[in-house]
Amino acid sequence: MQTVNVRQLKTNPSVSLRQSKDDMVVVMSRDQPTAVLVGMEQLGGVADMQRVKLALAIQMFKQKTLSIGAAAKFAGRPLGEMLDIVSAQGLAVVDYPAQDISGELADSQRFERVDA
Repeated sequence: MQTVNVRQLKTNPSVSLRQSKDDMVVVMSRDQPTAVLVGMEQLGGVADMQRVKLALAIQMFKQKTLSIGAAAKFAGRPLGEMLDIVSAQGLAVVDYPAQDISGELADSQRFERVDA
């Protein structure tokens, strides 16, 4: 097991990420462990890695770290399936401010009149 302090992690995160491929890296803050970096390669032995990836993808989408498309790719799922999964959990797939939605609706009504 490797250890790294927060300052080292901030200064050169790629070293810790490389180390995490082969061994756990414990992140220390004020001489106390605060986090553990575990490379995805190490999780290969997890019985249901697909579910782990899906859970991570959903969480990162929820936190707006990943778009829905990137989350689907990370989880190894088709976009349509990922949209269904996220929607079933009650998460908004589209996050438009009310003002933008009003503008979109106005535009669509204007185009409907032109086509009629």
